This record gives sequence, C-alpha cells and structure tokens, in this order.
Amino acid sequence: MMNNVIKRFNIKVASLLLLTVSVISCNNFLEVTPKDQVSANTLFENTTNADLFLNNVYTGLQGPFTTYDPTENFSDNAMNGVGGTVSRVLYATSVYTPSNAPSYWGLYNNIRAANLFIQNVTKSALDETWKKQRLGEARFLRAYFYSVLWTYYGGVPIITDILSQKDGDEMFRARNTDEETFKFITDECAASAEDLPLQAEAGRATKGAALTLKGWCELFAASALKNPTNDKAKWAKAAATNKQVIDLKKYDLFPDYNTQFFEENNDNIETIFAKKYLGGTSLGGGREGLQGTWIVGGIQRAYGGVNPTQELVDDYVMSNGLPITDPASGYDPQNPYVNREQRFYQSVIYDGATWLGYEIVTRHGAGSKNETDLSNINESTNTGYCLLKGLNPKYAINGNNQQNSANFIIFRYAEVLLSYAEAQNEAVGPDASVYDAVDKVRDRSALSGLPKNLTQEEMRKAIRRERRIELAFEEKRWFDLIRWKIAEKNLNGTLHAILIENGVYKVIPAAEGKRIFYPEKNYVYPIPQSAMDKNTKLVQNPNY
Repeated sequence: MMNNVIKRFNIKVASLLLLTVSVISCNNFLEVTPKDQVSANTLFENTTNADLFLNNVYTGLQGPFTTYDPTENFSDNAMNGVGGTVSRVLYATSVYTPSNAPSYWGLYNNIRAANLFIQNVTKSALDETWKKQRLGEARFLRAYFYSVLWTYYGGVPIITDILSQKDGDEMFRARNTDEETFKFITDECAASAEDLPLQAEAGRATKGAALTLKGWCELFAASALKNPTNDKAKWAKAAATNKQVIDLKKYDLFPDYNTQFFEENNDNIETIFAKKYLGGTSLGGGREGLQGTWIVGGIQRAYGGVNPTQELVDDYVMSNGLPITDPASGYDPQNPYVNREQRFYQSVIYDGATWLGYEIVTRHGAGSKNETDLSNINESTNTGYCLLKGLNPKYAINGNNQQNSANFIIFRYAEVLLSYAEAQNEAVGPDASVYDAVDKVRDRSALSGLPKNLTQEEMRKAIRRERRIELAFEEKRWFDLIRWKIAEKNLNGTLHAILIENGVYKVIPAAEGKRIFYPEKNYVYPIPQSAMDKNTKLVQNPNY
C-alpha cells in the first residue's frame, strides 16, 4: 500500500531531503542546488529512493482538511464564522490585489519536482515497467497542478524542463495562452492515461484519475467562461471523456452518501482520486476541529470555520423530490426542516439537529451560545447553520488536531456522472443517458427520478442544482460559479441567514454577508506581484 510507503517516507524524510536536489518544499522553485548535496543520479539509482521522491510530489496535492477557511467560503455555499479571515476580509468584497490575493503560484514548486522526477527517471536504468507507471503518475500530477493554475489564472507559463539561475534570463518564461495551457493539460492526461493502470496502490494515480481530470478540464473549457460562442463540439468532447470513465466500469456510488468521506471508507468504490492524510501524525487532518460547530455540550469543539448559507439550504429539495418553490412540494417556511431530502440531514446542522449527542440550538432567546450571531461578536454561526457533511464525531476536537486519516476526495464517481450529464445535455439535449446519469445520483439519496420531457434549459437547471447539492463542501462550487459565468450574479449582493425568534423563522442578511464581484476582472485571480517582480515577461491579468 502507498500508505505504508508514505509512512516510511515520513520516518526517512528528514535525512532524505538533505540528499535531494531541490525538493518541492523549497521557497523558490528556481532555487540553486547547494553544492554539498548528492547528484540526482544517486537519488534515482533505485526505485525505493525514487518512490520516496515521487511520494513527496503527491504531498503537494491540495486539501482543505487543515484550514478553517476553505474555498467553499469563497462561494455562495458557505461563509466563515470567524471574522478577519481571507474569505471575509479580502475576497468577499473583492478588495484583493496582486500583492495580497490568495496565491496558488507556489504550485510551481510541485511542478518543478515533477519535472525533476520525469527527467531523471526517463534517463535512468530502472525497471522499464516501473518507469512506465511512475512516469505516468508524475505526468498526471504535473497536469493536475497546471489545471489548478489554469482554472485560477488562465494561461500560465508551461515549464517542462529544470530551470535554475545558471540559465540567466532564459529561466524566466512568458505566459502560454489559455488554449495552449488547456491543450498541454489534456494532452498530458491522455498520454498518462495510456500508461497508468486501472487499479493501483491506494493513493496513486490511475487511468480513471487521468481521464477524470481530462474530462473536468474539458467541461471547464466548454462552459460559458471559456466558450462564449457555445461551441457544442467542446461539450461533446467533455461528454465523451466522462463517458470513458463510466465505461471503465471500475467505479460506482458508495451506498452511504456521508460516511464515504470517513477514514474507514477510504478508497471506496466511488473514489477515483484522493489526497491521503495520515492520522495521528503531523500530516493528519483536523477538519472537525476547524470547520465544525463552535460550542457543543458546553465545550468549544471547533472554530466554526464553515457556515452553510440560506441560499444553499434553499436548494435542498423536499423528500418527494420537488424544490421548495414548487407549491406541490409541501414546504412550510415556518417548519422548514421537515421532510427535506436525505442529503440535507447528512450535510447541514440546523436548529434542533444533534451533534455529538447534543441538540444544537441556533434560535434566539434559548440562552444557547450557538444562536445565530447577528453582529459577528464570536465564533457562533453567522447563518444559523453549521457544517456536518464529512465530519467524523470522534475527531471533533478543537483546532487542527491532525488526527484524522480520512482522504480528501478530489474526484469521485458521482461528479463524473453529473459532468457527463451536463456536457451531454449541452451537446445534444436531455437524452436518456442524461436522465440515467442524474437519476442514478438522486436514487442513492432516495429521490425519485427527474420529471420526464424536460427541456434542455430545465435539465440544465436540474443538473446545476444536483451538482451544487451533491458536491457541497467538496471545493467544487466556486469553480462552477466561475465556469458557468454566473459569479457576477451569485456573488454580488448579500448572503443570507435564518433568524428564529419567538418561534418565527425569518430569512435575514447574514452578519458581514455582503458580497462584491467585479466581472471585468474577478473571473481570474491576479498573478502574484512577487512573481511579476521576479519575471518581467509575465503579463498581469486584466484590470489588476
């Protein structure tokens, strides 16, 4: 198992990294190699050392389990219950600049490490079968890191060689175009898919992972942000790639929607690719203590870093499958948490719900420390809701306790089904395969199939709702708002909360719930000023 390899890596890492050539933990990916370190030839002379190096590249995968301000708080799904966080201070009102914006430019450290691995393993005398698979993994990882940069910044410099200061001005590269960056990513995914196995050690990239990344990038490229003319051929390409993943017949939906995210179900049949965490070590996750409910049983259990919004809650349908806006749904705004769909109860803590065996009270007048915070004076919920999805009760220990070894699932099969349905609907309309894909996801949560004879627009709306609910709190929503080019609508205005007072339920603006989004610039992030200062060939994104 790769888990055991990573554990060995943790034991050896301190001594090994003294021997490596410019590993990914360097502060600057162009750092000159110290002369007292051994050569790359020595490091890559056997598969054991080479595997340790590649495992370190895997650790560069991003995950939200050690932060109390995940990107879900940058969307309309949630807001941070803690004042002074980046999502509230900088992003919410779009006052971020090239000098202070959240930066993903450090992924070039990981890219350089992948390049180093690819270069040295390619010319090594190591076993050819081992080389083929591991080079496929490294190329996939590099493509993944570039995909993150591309979705945040657009076109970025594509670097596949090893750069250092001895190269002089040649080490600085201009940005590739958006299309060139996209093509590099998808070409690398296609190539690595040919060399990767269908089944691999837990945590390692597979054919399914490579095809899923390719299909996701194609979906992003086909969406309104990148495809303003709505070229249906782009949608068809995304549908075809996601269908390839389905046709592998390797994946299926895990029976329980929520516990699939628990450590005991790591690498289950639904997981396509995930970031590994090692519980009980410095590499474990602490999501429960960072993002969960603040006070439980009179004890602080978490920082309250993720507060679901009323906007998200309103998108959960009723148990009969109808949206709350449908007069036939049975929804009662003064009894709003009755007969909602299963995923609501598995994802959101609301007034009267239980957590760790205690009733959570957010209504006013009951003397609860968890009552909806109207003025942002503490870490109680600002929306009247707290996060539940994916939180394991046994790790509800305040702070980043790093004890949880649950995977952060980057890609899972339900997303592939919904991505296929979206792309196929846009390419040809709501055919039977679109219904089959969406209804399979709904069926797991005991929801009836979608109404028949939906128009393409009605199906589009249904798929977007399904995607929002099914993938809530999985770091997907911000990217969907961006690629659909609806952020200027959904992230302009005010996020809302529920105020329960004297038995009356009232939707109100959340404390510090104001959101501003400038469509002329905010659909991409600014290139960090630090990168611009070092590389004069870079061109800043418009209006920054």
